[in-house]
Amino acid sequence: MNAAVLPIIAAGILIGKYLPGIPAVLEKLQYAGQNLPIAVLIWIMIFPMMMKIDFQSIKNVRKNPLGILISTGSSWLIKPFLMFGLATLFFKVIFQSFIPAGLAQDFVTGAVLLGVAPCTAMVFVWSHLTKGDPAHTLVQVSVNDLLILVLFVPLVQLLLGVNGVTIPWDTLFFSIVLFVVVPLAGGALTRFLMIKK
Repeated sequence: MNAAVLPIIAAGILIGKYLPGIPAVLEKLQYAGQNLPIAVLIWIMIFPMMMKIDFQSIKNVRKNPLGILISTGSSWLIKPFLMFGLATLFFKVIFQSFIPAGLAQDFVTGAVLLGVAPCTAMVFVWSHLTKGDPAHTLVQVSVNDLLILVLFVPLVQLLLGVNGVTIPWDTLFFSIVLFVVVPLAGGALTRFLMIKK
């Protein structure tokens, strides 16, 4: 996959420059503010990682509850608020004279959207690189993937509401369905069918 990144970037640049009609058509393929071709590309990227998630491993939470509680607590109770606070501090206070107010608001919004969602796919890579416990990693990713279905939308609405930004609930719910539920369900179904064979 890494070998494909540079040619794909080059193709995107060339298409944008010499065939501008193609991006214009692709931009129109949207639903609830989400670009569907981008969704398909994201599915292709995260689908293999979603297949690694073993929801049967959730029952192993009892084996190391403290580790799961610390990791889950920091992901959902600390990180979103810390990200919001740091983004507000840097973009609206420290760099206030360098960044226009509207752009600072957009930067804080982007930081909130990134900060609320726990990273799930890269956790496997980090765990492998640090020689972590793969079983614990699998349990943690499974727990976070289930919690994101319930906690992402309310936390985003809360933090963006404090920041004075409104994102329609249907857009947030559709994003969760499009970028989490669909690939997660597809990965789980594929995993089940492959193991069954």
